Amino acid sequence: MSQTATADHVVRFTDVVKEYEGSPPIRAVDRMSFSIAPAELVAMVGPSGSGKSTVLHLMGTLDRPTSGTVEVAGHDVTRLSDRQLSALRARHIGFVFQQFFLLAGYSARDNVADGLLYTGASLRARRERAEGALVRVGLEHRLGHLANKLSGGERQRVAIARALVGDPQIVLADEPTGNLDSVSSAAIVELLRELNRDGTTIVVITHDLEIARQFPRVVSVRDGCIELDERRVPAGAAS
Repeated sequence: MSQTATADHVVRFTDVVKEYEGSPPIRAVDRMSFSIAPAELVAMVGPSGSGKSTVLHLMGTLDRPTSGTVEVAGHDVTRLSDRQLSALRARHIGFVFQQFFLLAGYSARDNVADGLLYTGASLRARRERAEGALVRVGLEHRLGHLANKLSGGERQRVAIARALVGDPQIVLADEPTGNLDSVSSAAIVELLRELNRDGTTIVVITHDLEIARQFPRVVSVRDGCIELDERRVPAGAAS
């Protein structure tokens, strides 16, 4: 497990098919091919049932393809054991979900520090790194606040800090603004753009076209296929 992302991609799908058992089988992803380069910011958009969440699960090594090849951080997912996949996720992939999945009785600092449990680092070292990640997302004034005392936007920032604390090669965000009001949603979008400008590779899964248009690359998915893969000047970007 010593490989890292190649020079030209962090994620690559080649003729990927994902089917689920049924009569007939349900094909959620249909011969999909694309790649994501280091430091890209990508929105993957599509209606409910389009296959975009299945793509995220495949990119995040939470599921394996039925056929085709999924490469993440230089590794062919189909060739790895479950233990190796767990290690790949822990070392190279950060996740942000619509639900924050924070421990209510824990501080922001300790919620983020828990993202480093797999490293075997001391509690003091984990907390120091957690503080750095929280500063990075603009929560230096909330380090000791309990998660249940934070606003929705602040809780999502804590979740993003937890995804970043292990310095992953890619962050996968599944509907990260879905539970937020419009002001908090706009702030999270801008935060993701700032993190990307600092070099973080980010993929955002969303059904919201207004959110998607604010990112420089938009991949539209329908019926398990890529309908459109467009690089653009995002709305709100400086000309």
